[in-house]
Amino acid sequence: MTGKTTALYRGPTAPLTSICFSPDGTTIFAGCWDKTIWSWDVASRTLRQRYKGHADFVKTVVSQRLDGEDLLLSGGADGEIIIWSIRTGERLHVFRDYSRGVLHLAIDPLVSDEDPTRITVFSSGSDRSIRHFPLSAPFKEQSLSEPILEHETSVYKLFFDADGDLWTASADKTAKCISRESKWKTDMTLEHPDFVRDVVVHERGGWVVTGCRDEEVRVWNRATGKLHHTYSGHFEEVSGLLLVGSTVVSISIDATIRQWSLDPTQLEAAKAKAESTAQEDEEVNDIPTSLLTEEEERELAELMGHD
Repeated sequence: MTGKTTALYRGPTAPLTSICFSPDGTTIFAGCWDKTIWSWDVASRTLRQRYKGHADFVKTVVSQRLDGEDLLLSGGADGEIIIWSIRTGERLHVFRDYSRGVLHLAIDPLVSDEDPTRITVFSSGSDRSIRHFPLSAPFKEQSLSEPILEHETSVYKLFFDADGDLWTASADKTAKCISRESKWKTDMTLEHPDFVRDVVVHERGGWVVTGCRDEEVRVWNRATGKLHHTYSGHFEEVSGLLLVGSTVVSISIDATIRQWSLDPTQLEAAKAKAESTAQEDEEVNDIPTSLLTEEEERELAELMGHD
């Protein structure tokens, strides 16, 4: 990755909150503060359809192919989850079970892999709950599941690992692994000093990576839950993470996109450098500000005063 801009998609004048690609990769979608979802042709960068139906900010978008039809799912600050036909722009179904805003949507990978005619959608909200619902055509009225209440407050992000367990990032200053086998009970908790804004799992390396409001990107040992290394560099809240091979990409309110290596050699080198720098800083802080005793300092001050 060079860091150079290769494409620019224009149109919205309000902030964008989330993006996703269509199942075939030809269209990019973006949820917006203007209550709509914008879409562009990836190759030509031209505007396509706008999806209108939310009554407040669109906070999250995700796409999925279901029984041969490409669907767009969106969640908003209005508490609604809307299922759209990508082709026609039609609203196929609306869930209105949230008393507060929907923050994130994720598709259960195990269900969609087993049966292409149905999916299970997980959603998190600012009311601390995580819910899920089955989806299959034809769409009909159905309610969300009983809430999964493993956090104390807002759940910002959801991430499924290869085993189908659910990782979560929350404003209660924790990231958690919620176990499928344990019927969605917490299996591991990673404590942070501030709000956790995102979490991803690097399967090959065995790492869990979190982005925090305290500006840090942390790498945790997935097996033990111990903090392995902290990447520093952002000077404002880290708001999102993306895995690209053995690189984790972070976005921040500081208006930068940064990348950090999870390659074993580079990760250990970064860890060693950080530990060396911390030790040097500690040694500098241990050096007394003066080699004189308190009494000698007082006598020197008196002599200087006589001058």
